[in-house]
Amino acid sequence: QVQLVESGGGLVQAGGSLKLSCTISGSVVGIDLLEWHRQAPGKQRERVATITQGPTTNYADSVKGRFTISWDSTKNVVSLQMDNLKPEDTGVYYCHAQRYTGSTWTTFWGQGTQVTVSS
Repeated sequence: QVQLVESGGGLVQAGGSLKLSCTISGSVVGIDLLEWHRQAPGKQRERVATITQGPTTNYADSVKGRFTISWDSTKNVVSLQMDNLKPEDTGVYYCHAQRYTGSTWTTFWGQGTQVTVSS
């Protein structure tokens, strides 16, 4: 199993910054993709950013140029630096991991951390 624990959420004014961290523990060998997703009240969960070994990154159009995902594999931490935050960035942010173990992929989720951006 893999455990994911998010931290760094909070309340910030529009235009401000926050840095989220996700600490990864357990059977981490084989993890080849990490993502941040978010879910706003009354809306479906959406992917925000992806990072793979390489590394390669990919972002949702709504956060391009404002958010940066990074992965420190030596510390087993994936981070999301969020700058120029907007009220529409409000939501619960979840860490997601994908692990490949030779024949199957398994996904894992953290419990989430709340981000609130005030106007």
